[in-house]
Amino acid sequence: HVQLVESGGGSVRAGGSLRLSCAASGYTYSSYCMGWFRQAPRKEREGVAAIDSDGSTSYADSVKGRFTISKDNAKNTLYLQMNSLDVSDTAVYYCGAGRYCSLSYITIWGQGTQVTVS
Repeated sequence: HVQLVESGGGSVRAGGSLRLSCAASGYTYSSYCMGWFRQAPRKEREGVAAIDSDGSTSYADSVKGRFTISKDNAKNTLYLQMNSLDVSDTAVYYCGAGRYCSLSYITIWGQGTQVTVS
């Protein structure tokens, strides 16, 4: 069945780096937009970065220049390289896929992975 599984979260000091991975199975997502979203305590889920089916990327202003999204179509895996992490990046990070990159169009979600920056 269709499934997204995130990995790579953890705890890191401010200024450090982490790389998240999202393994997709059950479907070939090359025609989908895939992205990373996050939800901090008591806040709404927000978009972090996305990569569309044509390879174009987009980032939230808060992560531009620090985070890089990439996708390996052969491995059906999405990545998020996070550098210069800040306490404000602490959240549960979700991988999502959908027809379009907007949050409201994301229909397939992973279970989430916790990122804690101290």
